[in-house]
Amino acid sequence: MIATGETYYMPAAWLTKLAECNAQNLMPVLDWAEGSRPFAIRDCFDQRLRRSRRLLWEDGNRMELLSASGATHCQPATPDARFVTEFVEGPVKAALADLSSLRALLHIASGMTRSGRLALVDDEGKIRARAELRELEATNGNAVILLTPQGLRGYDRALHDLVARIRDCGATPLATGNLYRTIQPACTGYLAKPSIKIGREETAFDAASNLINSYLPVARANEQGIIADLDTEFLHDYRIALRKIRSVLSLFKGVYDSQQTAELRTQFSELMALTGPLRDLDVYLLEQQSFYDLVPERMHSGLDKMFARLRRMRATEQVTLTAHLHSKGYQQDIKALARMFAKQRKLLPGPNASRASYGLARELIWKRYRRIRRIAADLNAGTPDEQVHELRIECKKLRYLMEFFGPIFPRDDFTASLKPLKRLQDSLGWFNDYAVQQTKLLTFADDLANDPNKLEIAQSIGALVIVLHQKQVAEREKIIAAFARFNSNKMQRTIRKLFHDRKGF
Repeated sequence: MIATGETYYMPAAWLTKLAECNAQNLMPVLDWAEGSRPFAIRDCFDQRLRRSRRLLWEDGNRMELLSASGATHCQPATPDARFVTEFVEGPVKAALADLSSLRALLHIASGMTRSGRLALVDDEGKIRARAELRELEATNGNAVILLTPQGLRGYDRALHDLVARIRDCGATPLATGNLYRTIQPACTGYLAKPSIKIGREETAFDAASNLINSYLPVARANEQGIIADLDTEFLHDYRIALRKIRSVLSLFKGVYDSQQTAELRTQFSELMALTGPLRDLDVYLLEQQSFYDLVPERMHSGLDKMFARLRRMRATEQVTLTAHLHSKGYQQDIKALARMFAKQRKLLPGPNASRASYGLARELIWKRYRRIRRIAADLNAGTPDEQVHELRIECKKLRYLMEFFGPIFPRDDFTASLKPLKRLQDSLGWFNDYAVQQTKLLTFADDLANDPNKLEIAQSIGALVIVLHQKQVAEREKIIAAFARFNSNKMQRTIRKLFHDRKGF
């Protein structure tokens, strides 16, 4: 048997038309296996599998992964497993190794399924070509047929005719369509980084408003995932979306009225206020194994007790944040902000509102770049931590500006200037993480009060802090090297060409 290398799908009602048409003196014969069984299509919230042209479903006790090429992997299902890392070892788990271990595999659709076959048979009853069928009837959606054509050696024409008939009946290749939306019309795609087009002559006011109007739905799309506590990435994406909005308000100088800008920044800061403690706890719990790896095994008992306490704290913070997101005040505020930026009628323009995006972008990016060079001019092993942290903040602001305005600059030069900035920012981020972790761990130890395990936990924290300090010192050397690459003569020429007309600095 020879497969075509492609799987198709179409509404189940269209199968009748396909099964009734003879072609090249071959008679279609439709045959369904007896019985049906439950199925569930699974994917991450960002639909990584769909976007990579793969389909994952559970069919009874079996799990099957289908690629656009027609390749199929099967293995036993793991009941109640939400993450790939929780699956039993097998070919499906191995094929999903590229998925993030932090994203839960959610149910996109579920219902009942049955298997069948559509064969093209000659007048002697011999099968010349066939398509394996899978009917998926969603509980709260539509019924869809998956078709994988197959041919017999020596009967290429029959296979060609079958594929042509499948296409003529309106079937869509799995690789190019959106099966989720067909089977579940309410299922929409999610992108943490929406594609936002900015024109060179577009006003700064419109560019800023469009950016904020694009990121507000991203934040809102994550609310239910946070409330249901499906995985930690919902809160992470929510915070990044709101942080980018605050960055637009902060970095697009003079685009909005100064008083309104201050009020909006305060509003968005208040929206994020209750998310910080839960995110901090998530980060610690996600880093649990790395903390164990940093200290001797005799210290692990203290870490066991510390992480048990952190999990209890997280449960409390989850309840607090869920109540906040459900609250009438939050819902009113977030909806009012969404209306403001969607309609723009209540937004007050500032002195730079009518400036062309291109000119303003070059000015803002150039000023931020020069500030970074001044801060890091004498960067060395003895540079105070405060100065390194200031450099990190300025690099983050520069990266946001460059990413916001990226579409209006030449791609090759722009990408060349952004890559070394990202590497520098990564080192600065690790440096900051090590510093913050030390401070928060010491604060955690101080807050143990009358905890019966205080001494054991404090000893483990002390050992952790020593190792984290050593890693922070080592990261400083990497920052110096990363800044040297970012500040190379070649980089200076590229950035000057992109963002500055005059010679010199």
